[in-house]
Amino acid sequence: QVQLVESGGGLVQAGGSLRLSCAASGIIISINAMGWYRQAAGKERELVASTTRGGNTNYADSVKGRFTISRGDAKNTVYLQMNSLKSEDTAVYYCYARDSWGRDYWGQGTQVTVSS
Repeated sequence: QVQLVESGGGLVQAGGSLRLSCAASGIIISINAMGWYRQAAGKERELVASTTRGGNTNYADSVKGRFTISRGDAKNTVYLQMNSLKSEDTAVYYCYARDSWGRDYWGQGTQVTVSS
């Protein structure tokens, strides 16, 4: 089992920056990939960014060039640096981890609100 705890959400003006953090605990050696999804009000949850154990990254087209995902040295943390934030980035952001058996784990979510 893997537990995920997010932090770093909040209210920011358009054009500003926020950094989300997610710390994993439990059987972290089994984690193959970590990343972030988001869900805006009335919309489906969508992938924002992901990174694999080998360091490959993937971004949604809407955040390319503005968001950067990275892993901590201990590999049990993942960060999402969000720059040039737009009102359409407003959503609840969820950290996720996928283990080597293909099971997904989710954090509780952190609200990001971008005011225009």
